[in-house]
Amino acid sequence: MRNKRGQVIIFAFMLGLTILILALALAFPVKETVMTAMNVDNLDCTNSTISIFDKTTCVVTDLTIFHFIGGLIFVAGAVLAARIIFT
Repeated sequence: MRNKRGQVIIFAFMLGLTILILALALAFPVKETVMTAMNVDNLDCTNSTISIFDKTTCVVTDLTIFHFIGGLIFVAGAVLAARIIFT
């Protein structure tokens, strides 16, 4: 009979690695979407005469890449840590 704890840890590593690969695979499409949203035709973030609300929108949109990819990497780490600690 196999060790159940070992099987759960291996499953957690596979799940965490899958989420990490998903984060890396989605990094480029998310970056392209953010750059499209920030270009001259949409938000026009390079224009210095836009309103403070539009500037804030540009900053938040620029941070989207970090939050999305960082969030997925955090979830992958949480899956690994939870399986190791609570098993």
